[in-house]
Amino acid sequence: MAISGTKKTSTITFRLDDNIITKLRNESKNKDISTNTLVNQALKKFLDWDVFQPQMGLVSINKIVFVKIFGNLKEQEVIKMASRIGKDEVYSVSLFMKGEIDVVSFMSWFVMQMVNSSVQVSHSVDDDAHTYVFKHELGKNWSLYYKTILEIIFEELFSKKIHVKCDKFLFHFQFRDNVNRHLVE
Repeated sequence: MAISGTKKTSTITFRLDDNIITKLRNESKNKDISTNTLVNQALKKFLDWDVFQPQMGLVSINKIVFVKIFGNLKEQEVIKMASRIGKDEVYSVSLFMKGEIDVVSFMSWFVMQMVNSSVQVSHSVDDDAHTYVFKHELGKNWSLYYKTILEIIFEELFSKKIHVKCDKFLFHFQFRDNVNRHLVE
């Protein structure tokens, strides 16, 4: 969602099971947000991400299992997988889910993917320089995998060079975008 001012809203009424309403109210209290905000967030996540998961062949896997499997790969295997398979899959899934591919739509999708992978995301803008930091607990190979994919996609698709740094717990990158639309946080 682009940063733009006030959003247009509408009112709709639903009948929900009492236990769902109780859970919603408890969760909104725990998160210190209104139930309305919580429901909006949940529906947005469902419509932007969850509804596509089965169509795109995305699966959930326990983090500890994933880290062990991915961590056993050699660095060159990770780069090869990212270059040959990963970049095409990331491109295809983001295009399918967003309906277009430009820097704004891609970064909107990428941030959503990271958030749905339990990755903490930070985005800052200084003039036309966008800096993204992704903090995770998925290991160096996972960082290397996305470093490789992002470098290829930004160079081949957007004709932009990005500077990516990564380690065991995070990866971050920066690029310049002088388009007058703000990128998603």
